[in-house]
Amino acid sequence: MPAAAKMRSTAQAALMKNIIVGTAGHIDHGKSALVRALTGIETDRWGEEKRRGISIDLGFAHLTLGQTRLGFIDVPGHERFVKNMLAGAGGIDLVLFVIGADESIKPQTREHFDICRLLGIRRGIVVLTKADLIDAEWLELVRLEVDEFIAGSFLEAAPVVAVSAKTGQGIDELKKLLAAEAGAVAAKSSAGHLRLPIDRAFAMKGFGTVVTGTLVAGALTVEQEVEVAERGLKLRVRGVQVHGDAAKRAYAGQRTAVNLAGVEAGDLSRGMTVIEPGRLRAWSTIDCELDLLPSAKPLKHRAPVHFHAWTTETEARVKLLGDKSTLEPGGRALVRLELKEPVPLLPGDRFIIRQFSPVTTIGGGRVVALPTEPRRLRRKDIEARARLLAACAPEQRLLQAVSEAPCGLPIPTAIQHTGLTDAEIKAAAFGAVIKLDAPVEWYAPRDWWKARGEALHTSVTSFHRQNPLLPGLPKEQFRARELAGAPEWMLDALIKSSATVTAEADALRLKTHQLHLKQDEEEAFTRIVEAFARAGLAVPSTNEVLASSGVDPARARTLLQLLFRQKRLVRISDELIYHPSAIGQLKQLLAARRGEKFGVGEFKDWTGVSRKYAIPLLEFLDRERITRRDGDSRVVL
Repeated sequence: MPAAAKMRSTAQAALMKNIIVGTAGHIDHGKSALVRALTGIETDRWGEEKRRGISIDLGFAHLTLGQTRLGFIDVPGHERFVKNMLAGAGGIDLVLFVIGADESIKPQTREHFDICRLLGIRRGIVVLTKADLIDAEWLELVRLEVDEFIAGSFLEAAPVVAVSAKTGQGIDELKKLLAAEAGAVAAKSSAGHLRLPIDRAFAMKGFGTVVTGTLVAGALTVEQEVEVAERGLKLRVRGVQVHGDAAKRAYAGQRTAVNLAGVEAGDLSRGMTVIEPGRLRAWSTIDCELDLLPSAKPLKHRAPVHFHAWTTETEARVKLLGDKSTLEPGGRALVRLELKEPVPLLPGDRFIIRQFSPVTTIGGGRVVALPTEPRRLRRKDIEARARLLAACAPEQRLLQAVSEAPCGLPIPTAIQHTGLTDAEIKAAAFGAVIKLDAPVEWYAPRDWWKARGEALHTSVTSFHRQNPLLPGLPKEQFRARELAGAPEWMLDALIKSSATVTAEADALRLKTHQLHLKQDEEEAFTRIVEAFARAGLAVPSTNEVLASSGVDPARARTLLQLLFRQKRLVRISDELIYHPSAIGQLKQLLAARRGEKFGVGEFKDWTGVSRKYAIPLLEFLDRERITRRDGDSRVVL
């Protein structure tokens, strides 16, 4: 294909609306035949499926109607394969609810209907298949039964069309209805966080590992780095196909095949999820709003269930929140689900639960909150938190998330706890939430950040008042008291945002702070300096100098530290302190002997000091790279 044509094709793909259409209905009601009549594509790909005449696993097809591309997921209808049906149902935007006109409503019709409702599917078309097998009077009776069945549900106002895949009756009308219904469906967001739940993983000769799935959010590009959430594997996208055609980029709402480099096909399987590295995480505990079907048995606290979300199936235990011990059929409750295997989920994700034995669908719902472990909360407190998050607006959800953290959250964690995109978090971060000036994108409660700034000013002011001769409050002391557990950069960000406090080395001081010595301190200051200046290289004991300074020992020690900071004195060792003039003269003496090799004896002769002073001075000169040790001797550099 010429480059210009490729660019047009890519642009058209980006502009095209992508909708996922799923089939649902009882076994042998003609779902696969219907998809074949609409698209010309055979979805039963396994030999056993063709031999037995039933769908066992998910099948896929596609159809373009104007500027809308429909991706079809054909699900099996047999009760034994409902878990396979669930693996494809999570990404459905529009359902073709198939009822065989010759048999009307059957057991899996009801179960699939319940699943569609529990997954929050909002739009659909009721398709009465095999219309060629019945007369008009029977068809009218089936329509009446269907109207009664869907009354009060999301399909109540849905169009109902009778078709025959064999004769073509009603297929053109169905295509028109599909175009109209698809136009009313909100497109999935390619600006969202990349999520590709894997429904197949296999090795293809000449390509390597390939995974397929419905891209439910975000976009996927060739050469992009991705992560398999459940394994923490970071992989490279070697190639992309959309509906069987090679593409540079796949968009949300498209059936996608991805060629992954750096992994064996056997290491991946249905139920895993391809994500953007570091954005989402897999959870073993989730707080949910659960609806129990009227047909289910009462659900007891800590009951085991099968959990299905996107393409994942795992075991779970249901913990009823608050003081409930049993959820009655047809009831709704807030629950905590403890999953056997962690699953990458976000608030708002839908799920299905099935009974252990017999394995039937008993309920489902949506994720409303993810736990803030390792906090320990009582059941009633967990329920109160879940109830709040189930009903709150995005701004409140973000505020709740950042408030629960000791010092705010980086954006990946904020995403995980809110389900919002980066752009939505930035839009929500106003008023009660503030974005910090940080090396990473970080959000904190505005009141908390303001309180930290006030604590900084108050702490430094108090320190100056209590320690007038010290340069300022040690950084680590403030960090330990006010920013325990916070990232190291946070104190720097707080200082930068402060109008009154600055930092010098490891100390915090008020910008207006100036050192003011009392008269006796000024005199002591001068005595200490002059004592070391007069001594030359044979300095007196530090305690002797401080004792004769004229102030109490504590203040004298503080004045000594001030002299070090002002570089009025030089500390050679714990016991030896020198005036800079004495050190300067020593350096001049040695500069005249550059390249000369000498020992301790010669050094004592040159300087006139005893060994008590000579050894510490030589070690100091080594550190200053004025001399270099060479065995038992030294060389002047």
